[in-house]
Amino acid sequence: MTKPFLAAALLAALLPVTATVAAAGPIERACLNSDRRGASRAMCNCIQEAADMTLRGADQRRAAKFFSDPEEAQQVRMSDRESDNAFWERYKDFGDTARALCAG
Repeated sequence: MTKPFLAAALLAALLPVTATVAAAGPIERACLNSDRRGASRAMCNCIQEAADMTLRGADQRRAAKFFSDPEEAQQVRMSDRESDNAFWERYKDFGDTARALCAG
């Protein structure tokens, strides 16, 4: 009788944490997994909100990779491809929005 109760209590305790992580967007997850100073849950959530306002899903996934591979961001920024240039403009808008929203 106590095992089912203990399992239910454990599940109830872990469910909010699991739901929060699962609900996090790609930018927030990348931010939380980064080793950057100041990467708190609140800050990463705010940055994700800025991404939701300015970037499509595919752009968010692409930008999330920059957290673990900054060199990729530099390659996109320096690219001559029109699609990379268009993405970079959207990415800069995202950065400006994130700074305005999340600067503390």
